[in-house]
Amino acid sequence: MEPTDNATHAISVSELNRRARELVEGAFPLIWVAGEISNFTRAASGHCYFSLKDAAAQVRCVFFRHKAALLDWKPENGMQVEVRALPSFYEARGEFQLGVENMRRSGFGAFYEAFERLKKKMQQEGLFEATRKRPIPAFAGTVGVVTSPKAAALRDVLTTLARRMPGTRVVIYPAPVQGQGAGEKIAEAIRTASARAEADVLIVCRGGGSIEDLWAFNEEGVARAIAACSMPVVAGVGHETDFTIADFVADARAPTPTAAAELVSASRAELGPRLQVLGARLMRDLERLLAAREQQLDYLARRLVHPGERIAVQTRHLGQLVMRLKSAASRMIESSAWRVSEMAAALRAKRPDVGGLLAANQEARLRLNLGYARYLELHDNRLAQLRASLGHLNPQAVLERGYSIVARDDGRIVRSALDVAPGERVQMTFGQGAAQARIEDVTKP
Repeated sequence: MEPTDNATHAISVSELNRRARELVEGAFPLIWVAGEISNFTRAASGHCYFSLKDAAAQVRCVFFRHKAALLDWKPENGMQVEVRALPSFYEARGEFQLGVENMRRSGFGAFYEAFERLKKKMQQEGLFEATRKRPIPAFAGTVGVVTSPKAAALRDVLTTLARRMPGTRVVIYPAPVQGQGAGEKIAEAIRTASARAEADVLIVCRGGGSIEDLWAFNEEGVARAIAACSMPVVAGVGHETDFTIADFVADARAPTPTAAAELVSASRAELGPRLQVLGARLMRDLERLLAAREQQLDYLARRLVHPGERIAVQTRHLGQLVMRLKSAASRMIESSAWRVSEMAAALRAKRPDVGGLLAANQEARLRLNLGYARYLELHDNRLAQLRASLGHLNPQAVLERGYSIVARDDGRIVRSALDVAPGERVQMTFGQGAAQARIEDVTKP
């Protein structure tokens, strides 16, 4: 900025604000700022305006529509958030403000972003769908537990199983539940339990802790190992308010490891009275069934017939069937004979009269010969008449009567005296022979 003499030169407010904006935007990069949302408003244009404050100060923020639309949650007043923003100076009003590029809820940071990203990915793949959840067996003979052997969660699970169902067999698949590489070890333990398939249900558990302590259960490898497990999986991670990706993928979620153990085991104290009720009901059903079978036996005994009598009845019935068969066969043969007679008569009626046809053929042949002879005679007479008529028109006959035909040298017939000239030679054809002549004189018509 160029130096100015305040006593002799004044700048406009617009120039002042412009220079302030250039200084602010040139001095600050894109940074994360944490605070509480207040005075949040969403304009009709979709742009969001709010203040970000802490205990000592506040700053105006603008979150433009095309960037605010990318959030998958709704900002509200009182929320603790972190905004990724570029500090700027709004020249029109002379206000310092933050141009927000992105926003996340405070307290989670990178962990929360990774959690939401993996949760969205798994949800899109359908791993959270209720349709793929398997039912937890009501009476599990063997329960597998994936956790740390030193964890208090294991003691809670074993104590609960021993109290509720002492005969339950427990198989422990040890794995660290926090720290570097814990997620891979947990996933490997789950895959081992799935391959060995010696348990009816598998518990994946650990006690409560911070999001960093529980992070191994938010890793993709653990989630996919749970989804691919050959047996139902119950997740009991943390406390009631703790949620991990493993909870969403598992077939059932328990708020605590103790609750997970209760979910996979039946209570002996509750089963005793229930078994007594079922035993009494079974005895009543058995007594009713025996009474019904005794009555049915008495009824069948009354219907029991001596084998000899049954054979006699069957013999009489067989005799009746034989008589009916013979009668039916006789009627069928008689009906068939009548049909054959009728068909023979119809065939005789349809047989052609060969003698009559031969006589008719002979008569037709005589008529044809007579007609053909008459036809030839008529045409011979007609031919003779045509021959006579043609003879009258024959030019040779005309020449025989003394006429001649005069033709020029080029073969054209002379029809008029005008067709020749004196001295011209012509060809004359007679009834007998021909002659050459010269025209001496022409008399015009």
